[in-house]
Amino acid sequence: MDAHIRDLRYFVAVADELSFTKAAERLFVSQPALSKQIRQLESTLRVRLLDRDRRVVALTPAGVELLARARLLIAQWEETVRAVAVAADDTTLTVGFQTRIGRGLIPGVTAAMAARLPDWKLSFRQVSWRDATAGLVCREVDVAVAWLPVPAAGLSWRVVATEDRWVALPAGHPLGSLDVIPFARLEDEAFVALPAGPARDFWLAADQRTGPARVATEAATAEEAFEAVASGLGVTLLAAGNAEIYQREGVVCRPVSGLSPSRLAVVWRTGDDRPAIRVFVDSCAKCLCVTPPSTPAPVR
Repeated sequence: MDAHIRDLRYFVAVADELSFTKAAERLFVSQPALSKQIRQLESTLRVRLLDRDRRVVALTPAGVELLARARLLIAQWEETVRAVAVAADDTTLTVGFQTRIGRGLIPGVTAAMAARLPDWKLSFRQVSWRDATAGLVCREVDVAVAWLPVPAAGLSWRVVATEDRWVALPAGHPLGSLDVIPFARLEDEAFVALPAGPARDFWLAADQRTGPARVATEAATAEEAFEAVASGLGVTLLAAGNAEIYQREGVVCRPVSGLSPSRLAVVWRTGDDRPAIRVFVDSCAKCLCVTPPSTPAPVR
């Protein structure tokens, strides 16, 4: 059985981090699944690539040799994917999103793309919150419109909108009578949380808490989250613009004071400098930005 590019990506992540725990977090996979893939790669190659015990992970001589070649193979594969797309004259830009975009963005960007790149068309794909990169790392999409934070490794982004955070409450909740709810009044509430990933702590306002959040349930999509709120399982934070987009029976939304704002960004794979990506990013910024746009985030 031949090794897959995915296996090489997993190996490179472990080699970079010298930690299965950190590599699993970086890849957004479980640690047992990552360990299984590395063992499978070692079995395929019939060598030990890593020496590991409970505290230390180190490359073997075979692992050192594979690391340089794995980086080269991954780079060559990514260049091959780009070249094949060009040869196939693929002029569809697939845009990932995790919550409804709204805000008049899609009509505006579609018109801008049609004017500047008339041969290109946009395709939209909703991605579960379980993929913290909104489909970018697995190459399900070309670009994404997503709420920060997103993983830094391998991705760049440009902020196109900044909105206050609100809270969605079950209809009839006592705090629903307030015009603005101080976050301190929400700390003891049960929360509907995102799956594990960079955004989970932000949408639980972990940096504003005096203790850990009380999580009632997790939701993989916005629809699941609002269904849980309407059912009385808990409350959830959301961007101000989404309070209007996701209006529904059984849920009331109120502004929250004491929290930093949320940021909506266009995200793309670092190094993907196709003109269509640049035009899409610029078009989103012109449609939504009311302040000077931020520079792309540094990639660590």
